[in-house]
Amino acid sequence: MRENPASPRSVSLPVLRADRASSRGPDRRGFMKFTGAAMLSLAALPASSGHGHTDPNTARMGVLVDLTECIGCRRCEFACAEANGNPHDPIESYDDQSVFAETRRPTPGSLSVVNRPVNAASDGTPVHVKIQCMHCEHAPCVSACLVGAMQKNPDGAVTYDASRCIGCRYCMVACPFERLSYEYDAALAPRIRKCELCRDRTANGKLPACVEICPVEALTYGERDQLIRYAHERIAEHPDRYIDHVYGETEGGGTSWLYLADRPFSELGFPTLGPRSSAEVTEAIQHGIFQGFAAPLALFGVMAGLNFLTKRGSHS
Repeated sequence: MRENPASPRSVSLPVLRADRASSRGPDRRGFMKFTGAAMLSLAALPASSGHGHTDPNTARMGVLVDLTECIGCRRCEFACAEANGNPHDPIESYDDQSVFAETRRPTPGSLSVVNRPVNAASDGTPVHVKIQCMHCEHAPCVSACLVGAMQKNPDGAVTYDASRCIGCRYCMVACPFERLSYEYDAALAPRIRKCELCRDRTANGKLPACVEICPVEALTYGERDQLIRYAHERIAEHPDRYIDHVYGETEGGGTSWLYLADRPFSELGFPTLGPRSSAEVTEAIQHGIFQGFAAPLALFGVMAGLNFLTKRGSHS
């Protein structure tokens, strides 16, 4: 095993933060109240944003993954399954290396997985890559969600509320990393499943389960800004060990999961993304459509109201 250049589990002190209608139908007053509420709802549509909630007093948290340290033990997969109440085999079963024969994606039962990419351009040294939801700063899944089931929280975590979800799966289409999964086999109440950065654990002063269990300390949990500075310090101190790139610092507008590696990330299965989130484009389109339709919808509402009152008067 290579010498570990000071790889603490966290870099921030403190790192953990708790973070009655009558028989004649509706009357005029009732109708106007309904129409007014509907117009207000329509007017509010363009204000939605993929940024989620913001709070300047809450630090964005994240995880830095050093892929030069990861040994592919898959203990993080076991810990993730256990922390999220997913069925799993004994920890010893995760020693099975045959799973690396194919590239895997997160599933409802495995919210985090480890892959071993085949790199034609590499020197043959195996590299293991842990993947899960990236918790984007300007999350496309949050922007795409029609009902607010996806939320970007002040602490950086992107979370999911199944009670709001309508099952459209637009969030899955919007995710540039393809890290969300869906319970297709759950006929009655299928859910989107994803890593939520172990918010139930961190709120109680614990580390995310995968960070806690990692035997080689390849995962570091802390404030995102500090993790980025720390990552660049490691690159400067060990230029022969790392490429000069912190993946997730700017990709897609930035993510809460950050990576260090010894070779280009394109060789490791990471998508090449620009510094802008795709949510910025989709939100501009959505807002333009809603703003363009706001006036016609309001006019149609007024016309419908006049028609209603006219018909009501003719039957009086």
